[in-house]
Amino acid sequence: MKNDIGKILITEAQIQSRVAELAGQINRDYENEEIIFVGILRGSCYFLCDLTRRIKNSAYIEFMSVSSYKGTQSSGEVRINTDISMPIEGKNVIIVEDIIDTGSTLAYLKRIMLERRPKSLKICSLLDKPSRRKVEIEGDYVGFTVPDEFVVGYGLDYNQRYRNFPDIGVLKPEIYEN
Repeated sequence: MKNDIGKILITEAQIQSRVAELAGQINRDYENEEIIFVGILRGSCYFLCDLTRRIKNSAYIEFMSVSSYKGTQSSGEVRINTDISMPIEGKNVIIVEDIIDTGSTLAYLKRIMLERRPKSLKICSLLDKPSRRKVEIEGDYVGFTVPDEFVVGYGLDYNQRYRNFPDIGVLKPEIYEN
């Protein structure tokens, strides 16, 4: 697996330090308030777990499964495969995502979630890749901005592989171009 990585962009230690900072910011912003964290499967799982372990508030964890990617490219069509199971009306909700790329998925999810009338709705993403943005959307809590390279690790994948790589690395082009 490590031989498929061309370079490391963000180390495991850097990730954990930034996750702690993001959790601290969320703790301050939502002091003594309940939060529903909605993890977008599968990419957010590592980030969501590490983040919520550091949250001091009462917190619920929900999951949504959406699809819009085939291989390395977004299809542009977002589908909800699995929805959350609890109502969010009047609740503080934070959508947790691995990466904001084209923005299509998050813009769609934000619109759907706002229709459910939460008290507040924020987006927390480990990574942001603004150079690929097709839809205007920004994260409220963002870990790192990354260049337009194919990144994997810490939940991010290529065809379901590399999620368990502890760093964020750039996948060698020959791996996904063949």
